[in-house]
Amino acid sequence: MTRLLTVSDLAAGYGEVDIVSGISLHVDALEIVTIAGTNGSGKSTLVKALMGLLTRVRGEMRLGDTPLLGVPAEKRIGMGVVYVPQVENVFPTLTVTENLQVVEGVTDRRHRIEAMFDRFPALAERRRTRAGALSGGERQQLAFARALMPAPKLMILDEPTAALSPALVHEVLELIRGLPALGVSALLVEQRARQALAISDRGYILDTGRVVIHDTAERLLADERMADLYLGTH
Repeated sequence: MTRLLTVSDLAAGYGEVDIVSGISLHVDALEIVTIAGTNGSGKSTLVKALMGLLTRVRGEMRLGDTPLLGVPAEKRIGMGVVYVPQVENVFPTLTVTENLQVVEGVTDRRHRIEAMFDRFPALAERRRTRAGALSGGERQQLAFARALMPAPKLMILDEPTAALSPALVHEVLELIRGLPALGVSALLVEQRARQALAISDRGYILDTGRVVIHDTAERLLADERMADLYLGTH
């Protein structure tokens, strides 16, 4: 496996306080990795640190052989790392097409937009519709299409199924499952940990800002005691 993202002894937080510390993890090429843990375990802080959205970050972070620590978030897009936040992941006052047109770091923009419409036919039918008028599922498709526009290597997702109906949860997880076929690895933070691990290769469990367990998704799901502690009820 080709190592895509490598994080070693990462600490990050806000002000003078570290929320996560001693974090080491990796994502290989064409791999899906889930970060799970209870509320307050530091999952979202870790994602923001990985995307360069925090000023208090120490440790080592590399994309392939290229250091990422200190690289601004907007420049990481050009390096092949994109971020799908939990909220505000589309521009509601812009049309579907305009949402794709304003994505930075895109070459051959017209071709990429048509490629997104081919991949997401529902968006093609609503290309002139403002994003704020889309259904929840269509809006998530648009968020994915925006993230795919610059042809990334790695997509980082923060709670992609938050506040979605069960049917839409399945739809979003299937979108994530399909990313490796597009040449994209995925690292996702997810409260619905069991469902996320079911489409993942590996998982990391956080507790009070530290990685307490790392294993294949299959073994994590099979460990009933660990699953009851950190993954919630069946």
